[in-house]
Amino acid sequence: MQLEILFEDAEALVIDKPAGLPLDRPRAGGASLDDYLDDLKLGFQRAPAPVHRLDRDTSGCLLLARNPKALKRFAAAFEERLVEKRYLGIVMGDLAEAEGTIALSLSKVSTAKDGWRMIPARKGKPAVTHWRKLDGRNGLTLVEFRPETGRTHQIRVHAASGLGAPLLGDPVYGTGKGAARTMLHAAGLVVPRGEKAPIAAASPLPADFAALGFADE
Repeated sequence: MQLEILFEDAEALVIDKPAGLPLDRPRAGGASLDDYLDDLKLGFQRAPAPVHRLDRDTSGCLLLARNPKALKRFAAAFEERLVEKRYLGIVMGDLAEAEGTIALSLSKVSTAKDGWRMIPARKGKPAVTHWRKLDGRNGLTLVEFRPETGRTHQIRVHAASGLGAPLLGDPVYGTGKGAARTMLHAAGLVVPRGEKAPIAAASPLPADFAALGFADE
């Protein structure tokens, strides 16, 4: 598999991560992003390193830094909420409202039976997601999500608990039915760099979204 590059310069790469490719090596073995980092050197001495995280099922824009200084600066931009992130997700059900903002703090819980997951919790870490309905068909809705914060599983929990409409195919916060994966796609990313031009990348809508009749606006 060859990873498509959406943006490239001397300090950054944005790749189009395919659904199903985890960033870390699975405990049970199998492919991960690590297998492709040497190929992504592209003439540079160092292999690039991911700046942020995408779930295994999530496809789309993933920023990689080509040196430690860039990694530190880009990570700070994420931490300071300076990065513009645009996600597209297919949720189960029809939405009565056209747009809104979800502010639900999140906390991690773990049990021996079910493993770990994130839950809305008053004493959790603040999490804010803006959303907009783009299209609806066959009992499904295409939603644009613009998260302000970057909490683990934020959009997945906010869809399920904030919208009351979990992402199609989500096995943890939804039914896990209707799709082969959790239908979430990192469609766009803009990272400011001071006086330098920002890193800007966009990933086209994946084939499995299009197969359900949806198109990006």
